[in-house]
Amino acid sequence: MRGKPISPISETDWDALELLTDDQIDVSDIPPISPEMFANALVRRGIATPATKRQITLRLDADVLEWFRARGRGYQTQINSILRAYKDAHKAN
Repeated sequence: MRGKPISPISETDWDALELLTDDQIDVSDIPPISPEMFANALVRRGIATPATKRQITLRLDADVLEWFRARGRGYQTQINSILRAYKDAHKAN
C-alpha cells in the first residue's frame, strides 16, 4: 500500500538552529517564572518504574479524597508522595 508518508517531512533547518546562540532565540512568548510558580511546583524524584508500585485498595475519608481529586491529574501520585515524606520523616523513630 503506497501513498503519502504517515508523518510529513520536517522543513526545519536543524543545522541552522544548532548554530543559534541563546541570545538569538526568541523566548518572548514564554512567561517569566514567578515565585508563585515555584511555590506551587511539585518536586518529583524521577520516573519510578512500574514494578516499584503495587495496586491496593485504600479507604479514605470522602472529603480527603475529593480534596486530592480537585487538585487535578496525578492526585494518587501526590498522595503517595505525602505518605513517603511522612514515612521518611518518621524513619528514625
